[in-house]
Amino acid sequence: MTFRPTQNMFNAASVIFTLVCLLTTASFAVSAQADTTTSHAIAMHGDAKYGKDFVHFDYVNPDAPKGGIMNLSGAETFDNFNGFITKGVSASGLGLLYQSLMEKSQDEAFSQYGALAETITTPEDRSWVIFKIREDAIWHDGKPVTADDVVWTFNTLIEKGAPFFRAYYAHVETVEAIDDKTVKFSFTEANNRELPLIVGEMSVLPKHYWTAEERKFENTTLEPPVGSGPYKISDFTAGRTVTFTRIKDWWAAGLPVYKGRYNFDTIRFDYYRDQNVSLEALFAGEYDFRQEYTAKLWATAYDAPPVENGDIIKDYIENSIPQGMQAFAMNLRRPIFQDIAVRKAMNYAFDFEWSNKQFAYGAYTRTRSYFQNSDMEAKGLPSDAELALLAPYRDRLPEALFTTEFNPPETDGSGNNRKNLRKAMTLLNDAGYKMGPNKIRLDPETGEELRFEFLVSNINAAFERWYQPYKKNLERIGIASEIRIVDASQYMNRILNFDYDLIVASWGQSTSPGNEQREYWGSDKADQPGSRNYLGIQSDIVDDLVGEIVTAQTRDELVTRTRALDRVLQFGWYVIPNWHIPAWRVAYWDKFDKPEKQAPYNLGYIDTWWAKAAQ
Repeated sequence: MTFRPTQNMFNAASVIFTLVCLLTTASFAVSAQADTTTSHAIAMHGDAKYGKDFVHFDYVNPDAPKGGIMNLSGAETFDNFNGFITKGVSASGLGLLYQSLMEKSQDEAFSQYGALAETITTPEDRSWVIFKIREDAIWHDGKPVTADDVVWTFNTLIEKGAPFFRAYYAHVETVEAIDDKTVKFSFTEANNRELPLIVGEMSVLPKHYWTAEERKFENTTLEPPVGSGPYKISDFTAGRTVTFTRIKDWWAAGLPVYKGRYNFDTIRFDYYRDQNVSLEALFAGEYDFRQEYTAKLWATAYDAPPVENGDIIKDYIENSIPQGMQAFAMNLRRPIFQDIAVRKAMNYAFDFEWSNKQFAYGAYTRTRSYFQNSDMEAKGLPSDAELALLAPYRDRLPEALFTTEFNPPETDGSGNNRKNLRKAMTLLNDAGYKMGPNKIRLDPETGEELRFEFLVSNINAAFERWYQPYKKNLERIGIASEIRIVDASQYMNRILNFDYDLIVASWGQSTSPGNEQREYWGSDKADQPGSRNYLGIQSDIVDDLVGEIVTAQTRDELVTRTRALDRVLQFGWYVIPNWHIPAWRVAYWDKFDKPEKQAPYNLGYIDTWWAKAAQ
């Protein structure tokens, strides 16, 4: 990372220009170069919501009292306090230890404000970015945060961190420390408006701590690491509990981005291997807050006395978060799924409407888009702007993409799925798949049976009840499958190496898609272990559309280009879409208060709530 050198002289024209800009733009200070901007904030498109002199975010209580404890539950176990590598199982809450150069607001599509960095400087084409680190920024051990820490962090994440970092930061060309507090990132491409923001959100790590002779960054560790964030690890029992304690004299507590946040003196995670046991522990007061992800439990299991007498509050909080796509995802690296006829037939075999009634009490909405619950979701027919983007590929895309709206197959919910099963069998018959002697269809080219394995982590074993009736429907059309439930560690290793046929995958989407789409769908990521191209998609059409998204210069362009990509993914029939709910389902002991205004994109219970006892 580098910092732009200070200019020694300003000519008269530059001075006049700068004064005019200062008078006309209250939130920004324009540098001596007419095509660069230095500011306290940066937005993906347009201007940031909060001006230079803002005091706090709108969705916090700036006078929230400090104190008290929040007890939370962790999933299954942990054996690592280094969450930046793929080895081991990371503890919950590690983000509380660190800060990034910038802090994302939770009531804007994508804007960031100075955290470790006091200012951010970019040229008009955003081909580089300069961060000025605050003079008073320090690590937990009292040493100053420097530009060299930022450079070391970036290089280490690229060289030794999880594969995600190499993909996410692939377009960073150089990182330089210009001086002790000034760092510059230069990019391989211009007009990628997201790049300054994604490097701004990188957690910064202390070089002096991790380069000590006794430590190796690439190894797992249960030594509580040094950070610069609001909390430090004060106690733990390996695999069972971890306790974070608020730093009372935290150097950044008074910054506008942190005002009214991180109010609990103690945040503790207790780990439960079984979700039913975890729920009973909530009712027994062993921990305080639970976000419920299982509709059946939400509908049937919260009739405990603490809920009925009001000691535990059961709340349904709507949000505006794009839901993305959760689905039964097919690994295209496997020959069975390379034929679109098979993928499409498998979609017709899934009876969501019946399963939703049986297992979720009708709580869920079927997902149909990879950008569900957002303005980027492809609906209806393509607009003229979308058609212009898709026209060069029309002869290689399904004609239905241009003439119909995509929707997954539907049923009446009665459990009688004959019509869709007949459609599935017709698709397979037309593609040449014949029934073998054991009622399993054979590939017309290889003679191999249409057989696969559904891989599930024991943490998500609840999916088994959704899958069992689907398995029977697949058998009726001549496709055999088995369910394999493995522990979390084995599951993660198999996912990293693409060693699976079918999995439950999710692609969470932000309000401003960008470079992460390359990691999701990029052809060059299909064979890169650890990437999030779970499907193994290799399509120049998808690659081109992702490139269009990354270089969008306005919000309208971003929306149009994302919808075009959505249509191509939808009509590829790569997944069997699952379901979503545009709300948080939470249950918590009546020990807490929260801000009057809820952030639309973040629940914020850890960082914006506070303990009533602290009052």
